[in-house]
Amino acid sequence: MRLEMVVEARKALRATRSRVAKREILADVLRAAGEETGLVAAYLAGELPQRRTGVGWSSLKELPQAAVTPSLTVVETDQALEEISELSGAGSATRRREQLRALFSRATGDEQQFLRDLILGELRQGASDAAVLDAIAEAHRIDPRLVRRAAMLGGSTPEVAVAAVHGGAAALEAFDLEVLRGVRPMLASSAPDVAAALATFGTEPVLVDAKLDGIRAQVHRRDTEVRILTRSLDDITARLPEVAERVLRLPGREFVLDAEVLLIAEDGRPRPFQETSARTASATDQARLRLFAFDLLAHDGEVLLDEPLARRRAALEGLLPAEERVRSLTTDDASEAQRFFDEVVGAGLEGVVVKDPAAPYAAGRRGAAWVKVKPRHTFDLVVVAVEWGSGRRRGLLSNIHLAARGEGGDLVMVGKTFKGMTDEMLAWQTERFLALETHREGHVVWVRPEQVVEIAIDGVQRSTRYPGGLALRFARVIRYRDDKRPDEADTIAALRHLGSS
Repeated sequence: MRLEMVVEARKALRATRSRVAKREILADVLRAAGEETGLVAAYLAGELPQRRTGVGWSSLKELPQAAVTPSLTVVETDQALEEISELSGAGSATRRREQLRALFSRATGDEQQFLRDLILGELRQGASDAAVLDAIAEAHRIDPRLVRRAAMLGGSTPEVAVAAVHGGAAALEAFDLEVLRGVRPMLASSAPDVAAALATFGTEPVLVDAKLDGIRAQVHRRDTEVRILTRSLDDITARLPEVAERVLRLPGREFVLDAEVLLIAEDGRPRPFQETSARTASATDQARLRLFAFDLLAHDGEVLLDEPLARRRAALEGLLPAEERVRSLTTDDASEAQRFFDEVVGAGLEGVVVKDPAAPYAAGRRGAAWVKVKPRHTFDLVVVAVEWGSGRRRGLLSNIHLAARGEGGDLVMVGKTFKGMTDEMLAWQTERFLALETHREGHVVWVRPEQVVEIAIDGVQRSTRYPGGLALRFARVIRYRDDKRPDEADTIAALRHLGSS
């Protein structure tokens, strides 16, 4: 298949907001992919089979002259990226640049943009992995629930796509949980507060779990072999020897845990997420991580995925002591749940996850069986620049650059966001910021720092990316504040205080 077909599909996906239309676009491409279905499915989902290529943003700033006529195939593209990813040793940087230039020289302008975004993980074409799974179901007339379950158990959308092509529904039914092979994690939707979360479950009692701000860890054990996988199913066992050692001391011959790992200070409070993240990325850091489990997917030959959460939790309690399980409350009382929320947040945890005790374990879309609630921190910041949007936002100013007031009253950039903007807001801010424009640098429009915006964030973390030395976590726009002047915006000291609390 020509890469051009995938690129044209991307254009069509970005031009529509209809989920049905997106599914049909994706299904058409998958039907045409034939033996290349797995690779095409990965590209459509915005994934590189190589995961890491060694190619960074700086290598893609200046691209060679684009080809006039499309000629690249998806297989040729994959082979070229595979060769690039395998380069190492002396002279590898030079060879990587040469091979990258050779690949991009064969690509048209649209193909170059697609490849650049794919390599950098910035495809954002309006088609999530879940949408590709639904398209696989549509293309091969298979129950979407079966496709999603196979993806959960197989861990790979391309693998499921290939199985659907060659064996249809029967091939997908053969997927089952296999200890030591990653299972896609179940995810939670969000609610603004505890009362709203409980309301989604009616009057029945729910489980309210403390939400830890650590690294999601799926822990597999079979006899003396242990595998620890991240949320994206990367194997980090070698970096967490203390966790693996503890798992080997647990009773039971074979099991799969869903858990969080994080650093705990001597006073019992969790350390900031960034410290835990840095520790899990290092094989030499001596800081010891602790494991806190909240689900049990399999135990001594029994697969528990389809069992209700209440039964899975009972089995977990028989495997792990209370101090190694996530704190939990069972209640149907919103005020009691709120007190629990306030208690865990006061103890330095991230919030809570409200769960249906009768629900099975299911990966895929963020469903209603788990609902997370986190405290929302809001800050008034100043817009100092805006980036032109792409896709459905083409022709509109979208991604805003945010600054806080520094110690001397100067403005210090602390992050960017394009989240939370309605169509009306995008139209308004395009007109507003063009009126404030001072100059342009590529796709960035710099503006007079006069507009204050209220931003909600989940927290802050240390960062060298921005001059303020910190970055906002999950920033989204609440509203523009025409009632505030820039000198009334929040300070970088206030943001740093949040990061240290």
